Amino acid sequence: MTISKLLVANRGEIAARVLRTAKARGLATAVLRHVAEQEGPAHLIADEVVMVDSPTPVVAYLDIPQIVAAAKKIGADAVHPGYGFLSENAGFVAALEEAGVTFVGPTSEVIDLMGDKVRARAFVEKRGFPVAPSAIEDDDPTTFVERA
Repeated sequence: MTISKLLVANRGEIAARVLRTAKARGLATAVLRHVAEQEGPAHLIADEVVMVDSPTPVVAYLDIPQIVAAAKKIGADAVHPGYGFLSENAGFVAALEEAGVTFVGPTSEVIDLMGDKVRARAFVEKRGFPVAPSAIEDDDPTTFVERA
C-alpha cells in the first residue's frame, strides 16, 4: 500500500516528530487541533490542520468517530496515533480499517491480543518463544505469593 497523506492524531512534541519524519519521506501531512488550543509546533510543521471540537481537548483527541471523519474529510490514506491511548485502542484501529484508512501500527487483532497479557504470553509461548516464569500459570492462590 502506498501512503500519500498522513494524519497525526496527536499533538505536541510527539506529533511534531512524526510529522517531520513523514515530510522527510515526501508525505503530505495533517494534524489535529482542538478549537480551544493555540497553535503549537506541530501545527506549524503540518501541511494541513484539522480542527476537532468536543467539550475539552482530551475528549476531542480520543473521539474516534470524529478522528475517522477528519481523516476521510481531508483524504488521508493513513493515521498515526502518536503515543498514548489511541495507539493501544483496538476499537480505534478497527474503525479506521472499516473506513478504509490505514493505521500506522499493529492490527486491531494484535492490539487486542497484547492488551491481555495472559493471552499474549500463551500466544508467543505456543510459537516457541522463551517466556519468563509467571506467578499466574497455575492460578493457585495458596502458592501465588511464593511463585511471585
